[in-house]
Amino acid sequence: RWLFDHAVCTLYAFCGVLFGLSSLGSLTVLSTVCCLKVCCPAYGRCWDAHAAALLLAVWAYALAFAAAPLARWGGYGPEPYGTACCIAWGASSREATLYILALFVFCYLLPCLLILASYALILWTVWASRRAVRQH
Repeated sequence: RWLFDHAVCTLYAFCGVLFGLSSLGSLTVLSTVCCLKVCCPAYGRCWDAHAAALLLAVWAYALAFAAAPLARWGGYGPEPYGTACCIAWGASSREATLYILALFVFCYLLPCLLILASYALILWTVWASRRAVRQH
């Protein structure tokens, strides 16, 4: 069971969501920048100077979604087994449902689709360049 009070549970869940979202956001930005560097080399170089701004944007994005339950949009609570804390997935309020839906779309589905599209474009570019080299 969870051994600490609700405040520690909230802090624990907040940190888990913040670091998880920033990790997925960083992977999304990394795959997108790699895609630009491989597929569009002329445009890919301009992102080198903006690396700090991109990382700051990722952390701000993650912080916005992680702080939302602290502002009463969604909520944090014990997991079903009661051993850790996370997002209150079972909350039945309209705000909690909208938060979970927004989290799914903007923090999971969209980043995963961007990562898949980026690596698909990289593979397609590499295969196309190999074909072009073989033909010459």
